[in-house]
Amino acid sequence: MPASEKPIYHTHEIQQRVDRYIGQFKEGYFSPLSLMARLTEETGELAREVNHYYGEKPKKTSEQPKTMEEELGDIIFVLACFANSLDIDMAEAFDTAIRKIETRDRDRWTKKD
Repeated sequence: MPASEKPIYHTHEIQQRVDRYIGQFKEGYFSPLSLMARLTEETGELAREVNHYYGEKPKKTSEQPKTMEEELGDIIFVLACFANSLDIDMAEAFDTAIRKIETRDRDRWTKKD
């Protein structure tokens, strides 16, 4: 897909799109415990891809190619499900986290000149 055609989403748009998708099913969102298990599963799949591309464990010839982009997308989907199920705004959660990190770690690393 050309760069000019790639979608650009804000976190609230991601959460709204996920909510529209999940909202069409009677089952709705999984429980927080199930979502945590799902997030762990997706993180493991990302770790496996990283190991295949950057580690010492090559893919089996019988394995379908996946991409880290695909696995990161799966993680974003599950995170949006998690946030929506708990009525958490991802943008606000991120803002809280980045402010903490920017304050706590401002002198931790060597700055570029």
